[in-house]
Amino acid sequence: MSSGSARILFDGAGVLVVDKPAGVLVIPGREGGASLRDTLEAELGRKVYVVHRLDRDTSGALVFALDAGVHRALSQAFEAGKVRKRYRALVEGRLEAPQWVDVPLVAGRKGRMRAARPDEPDAKPSRTRVRPVETFARASLVEAEPVTGRTHQIRIHLLSLGHPLLVDHQYGREAPLTEGDLGGQGTGEVLTRTPLHAARVEWPALPGVPAHAVEAPLPPDMLRALELLRAAG
Repeated sequence: MSSGSARILFDGAGVLVVDKPAGVLVIPGREGGASLRDTLEAELGRKVYVVHRLDRDTSGALVFALDAGVHRALSQAFEAGKVRKRYRALVEGRLEAPQWVDVPLVAGRKGRMRAARPDEPDAKPSRTRVRPVETFARASLVEAEPVTGRTHQIRIHLLSLGHPLLVDHQYGREAPLTEGDLGGQGTGEVLTRTPLHAARVEWPALPGVPAHAVEAPLPPDMLRALELLRAAG
């Protein structure tokens, strides 16, 4: 089932989980333009409540609520760290072993975040579990599970490990990666955005909401990148 702009992964008990495409805003931004929330409301003909957000360029499982009570229960569960979120990311270098990243973050310039210096007063505790899924000559597919929910947390934590995302306009490489860059022969662009994907979201039993887990398959650009990396050895 599809909502036109985003495939619906789960619809039940007042919860709606969609597979957010990369490049789409969750809510309207300062620059205007359509948002996923507005599109869903127009297509469903009803109010849709935003439970959490994903960055514009991040794809994958995004949770909405269809009534105020469910919205309250889910929002509180997210804030209390009761919802498990697992992301897949394509990063530079070979991540050989699982890592526990405990790096506090603070707001930086121009909407960015940064790793906090020791004893910085505004530092927010930030923790992420990272594990390798598949490694290649100069890149890795990793799973990242944020234990806290800070802005840009996964991206900065991967950078702090020395494994930034293959493309990241704010924290790393800005230029798109072509087939040739990924071990192939062509010049066609494969990755033009941050290759970060919300692959799974799982919530416990909540008031009026049964426990459930939802998975979102990898999108075509990340699948193509993996195909090229595997072929290159």
